Amino acid sequence: MSGLRSLPSVDALLQTAQAADWIREYGRPLTVQVIRSELDRARASYPQADKIPDKAELMARIDASLQVWTASSLQPVINASGVILQTNLGRAPLSRAAIQAMQQVALGYSNLEYDLQAGRRGSRLIHAEQLLCRLSGAEAALVVNNNAAAVLLVLTALARRRSVVIARSQLVEIGGGFRVPDVMKQSGARLLEVGTTNRVHRSDYEDALQEKPALFLRAHRSNFRLIGFTSEPELAELAAVAHQAGLPLVDDLGSGSLLDTARFGLGHEPMVQESLAAGADCVCFSGDKLLGGPQAGIILGRAELVTRLKKHPLARAIRADKLCLAALSATLLHYLKDEAEREVPVWRMIAIPPEEVYSRAEQWAAILGVGEVVPGESTVGGGSLPGETLPTYLLAFRMRNPNRFLTRLRQASPPIIARLENDLAIFDPRTVMPEQDAALLEAIRQNLSEVKSTHKEKAPI
Repeated sequence: MSGLRSLPSVDALLQTAQAADWIREYGRPLTVQVIRSELDRARASYPQADKIPDKAELMARIDASLQVWTASSLQPVINASGVILQTNLGRAPLSRAAIQAMQQVALGYSNLEYDLQAGRRGSRLIHAEQLLCRLSGAEAALVVNNNAAAVLLVLTALARRRSVVIARSQLVEIGGGFRVPDVMKQSGARLLEVGTTNRVHRSDYEDALQEKPALFLRAHRSNFRLIGFTSEPELAELAAVAHQAGLPLVDDLGSGSLLDTARFGLGHEPMVQESLAAGADCVCFSGDKLLGGPQAGIILGRAELVTRLKKHPLARAIRADKLCLAALSATLLHYLKDEAEREVPVWRMIAIPPEEVYSRAEQWAAILGVGEVVPGESTVGGGSLPGETLPTYLLAFRMRNPNRFLTRLRQASPPIIARLENDLAIFDPRTVMPEQDAALLEAIRQNLSEVKSTHKEKAPI
């Protein structure tokens, strides 16, 4: 036990100058808790441990634990992967105006649910509605916390205990195991599949009317394409069949876009305005994908239907908060002012011409003095435009163990996410914010040096 007796007491450690610094930075309760935890760990490892940690080692352990315990698990990263809407990296980065709008309402109070003109309680549902209606031509709008919630609300409010007609080819599963049939089941609606996996006809929908369904649902296949011997009726055809029977047509666009992606050399992603013009009575889509705003589920459509959704009890459980509404409103203003291509980061990245990406990659290589610039492809991601790519240029490094190099970069501060392709560690300037260049290049320089000196690897080309 003589070894254990050499451990200092909690009080003795608290009397040190370093402990005083910890208390100022982390507070006394947490400091005491970590000191006790490290002392307990030292006791538990005895006598298997080679030795009892001395005071200096113990203080170092305590300091390290305090940093780990108080570090945020959610942190900013540099996305050099070339995937614009990287779901795992938080999807759409926000515009400066959206960030400023969130900060303004977060720093103090706001009129979230207060009618300034009448001097009484108001509704949070009005804040983005007018902008959404002006941009889309919809009669009414509702914002909830994400698109899955939007679809769930629509089905629960409009089709609970009744059938919903949907094509078999649209019973999709997207990221995270989210399945359209599961959402329909959760809503209480009954699934009424029509057609086959690859072909669905107008007559299939007409035949389904015999089951007296509540509505027609079209779900956009966000993350894959159906090609070959396939067919589906156009949205306008579905609207005609539904409306003739007095049923609403709901279009789940998933990503949703207010701009024509074909203008940027991509395939045409269904636009929100097009769905409404084709006769959809409710259109659901995300706020943090091609719209380029915060996480949100947006429902546009006929005033009568949207009013029913607003009054449903589930709407309160999935409502958007003040930060979401502030950021969304600021993002929508970019579209209203015809500046989205310049101000919304997602569209700015999509619109960058290849020659501009090339120039930036060349500049990176010149600053580092290593690496080669090679042609490549960027992707939109986020369940949008499956199979579509944008031409780009990449800064590439060839080495014996690129995985080790990329792992070290993920552990940098800030972490850097690149990708491995054809045994090359590659970095796509398209998805790196210009203000992040210095941090990116410094991390690459440091880790290239460490990889070469530690592992004696072949120098990058």
